[in-house]
Amino acid sequence: MTTSTPRRRTQTFKRLPKGENGGIQLLLIHNVEHLGKQGDIIEVKSGYALNFLLPQGLATVATDHHKRMVEKHREKLRAIELEKLSEFRKLADELGRQSITIEANANDEGHLYGSVGAHEIVESLKGASFTLATDQIRLEGPLKELGLYTVKVHLHSEVDASVKVWVVPTVAADAAGN
Repeated sequence: MTTSTPRRRTQTFKRLPKGENGGIQLLLIHNVEHLGKQGDIIEVKSGYALNFLLPQGLATVATDHHKRMVEKHREKLRAIELEKLSEFRKLADELGRQSITIEANANDEGHLYGSVGAHEIVESLKGASFTLATDQIRLEGPLKELGLYTVKVHLHSEVDASVKVWVVPTVAADAAGN
C-alpha cells in the first residue's frame, strides 16, 4: 500500500496594481469616510484592500479601463453627489427643528440609574419618522443626568445636524416621589 501526498492546488492571483508608496491602488465605488470620495483613486495597504474595501464592494481595482470610465462619468457622479448632499442638508434642517423626549429612571438629585445612549436616541427619532443608525449619533459620553442636551448627528462627511434631547424622569418616578 502506497501513500500519496495530497496535491496542492495552485491558485493564480491577479497582481493588484501597486502605488508609488508600495500600497495597492484602488478606485472608490462609494464614499468612504476618512479615505476618499466616489471616483477617487486611492492607495491603501493590501490587508485593508483585500479584507475590507474589496469584499464590502466599496472599491475596485484601479485598472486603466476603470480610470477612463470614471473620467467619462465624473460629471454625472458629481451631479449625483450634489443631489445626495442637498438631500442630507434638507434632512439636517428637519433634524435641527426636532426635539425629542426620553424618559429615564432617576434619583432625587437628577442622576440617572442607567444612562441614555445612542440606541435610545435612535429609537426616539424612529418614533418621529427619522431612520438613522446608532453610529451616526455622536455623543461625547452617555447621558447620565436629567436635562436638555444638544446631540450631534453625522449624516455625511460634509453634513452634521443637531438634535435637542430632553431627558426627563419617568412618570412612575414622579408619582413615587409625591
